Amino acid sequence: MRGSCWLNRRIEQRFRLLAISTVKSAKIKLLLFCCVALTLLAFSSTGSSFLLWNNTNQTPQIPSFTDSRHLMLLESPFLDDLSKLTYPGIREKGKQQNLGKGYSIVMNTWKRYDLLKQSIKHYSSCPRLESVHIVWSEPNPPSESLLKYLHHVVKSKSRDGRYVKLRFDINTEDSLNNRFKEIKDLETDAVFSIDDDVIFPCSSVEFAFDVWQSAPDAMVGFVPRVHWVDSLNGDSNKFRYGGWWSVWWTGTYSMVLSKAAFFHKKYFSLYTNEMPSSIREFVTKNRNCEDIAMSFLVANATGAPPLWVKGKIYEIGSTGISSLGGHSERRSDCVNIFTSVYGRMPLVYTSVKAVDSRNVWFW
Repeated sequence: MRGSCWLNRRIEQRFRLLAISTVKSAKIKLLLFCCVALTLLAFSSTGSSFLLWNNTNQTPQIPSFTDSRHLMLLESPFLDDLSKLTYPGIREKGKQQNLGKGYSIVMNTWKRYDLLKQSIKHYSSCPRLESVHIVWSEPNPPSESLLKYLHHVVKSKSRDGRYVKLRFDINTEDSLNNRFKEIKDLETDAVFSIDDDVIFPCSSVEFAFDVWQSAPDAMVGFVPRVHWVDSLNGDSNKFRYGGWWSVWWTGTYSMVLSKAAFFHKKYFSLYTNEMPSSIREFVTKNRNCEDIAMSFLVANATGAPPLWVKGKIYEIGSTGISSLGGHSERRSDCVNIFTSVYGRMPLVYTSVKAVDSRNVWFW
């Protein structure tokens, strides 16, 4: 009897231990489940703040995109009434938009033939590229060997009956304004302005083109910059130019550089024919700030900020003028001189960034 009672107590103790461990396991699983649920809830409730926020205190308006691609964008207060734009005639030019077609690349180059070859070889494979226009400002025309190579590359990249047109726009004067001269045989409304030493994956370029189609009067680019009031001098009418680290620190920008940006071809005509000539003369004389001049032009015409598209940039050339001493000071001078010419500061701040959600894990 005593042995059987001892056995029963042992069995009862084992059942109690088993029940306790089961309850503990269930509690741990329940706790883990609650943690995961709360995490997902937090991401879903704060997602909108990552998708869209700006410092212009405008009411968000989600744009309608041209296809079903996953665009994680963002509102931007672009003017719907083109009659409000500063320059006369811009409304008539914008009536018949050719947004359904592809885009044209306008590439600035200067005696860097290896980089030019590499860039043309890369971009010729981008799906919706219609044509490439090379801005040539060298004293001598392009060599036969260069022409032969580039035409061969473009032809070799053609597929399914698609053929990218290649054009050299020859200029007799060496000026940075040449990159914004009006191109008579440009068949697309969309222009992707790019330097010969900058490479972006075609997927990034195509995504930026989709973003531009949602706001075709804006500059849509990969390289943001900012300006701010020069508070050190105590003058609210003086400004300073801020580079990438200023954008990164503040989360705000007011320009996208034309070294990698989409814009409408109508701005070529405005830049050459209607922008104050003193600005073009300044750019030619100082060999700098044509990109800032274009940002001023578009902002003055639209009253709206540009759009920054997140993209991986590969700089295949050596460092340019931005690495030289006094670069920021010279760029600040450009901002102040252009502001004086316009009689006001046309640049508009924003914090909007377009991100391709297909290529990111977390928003």
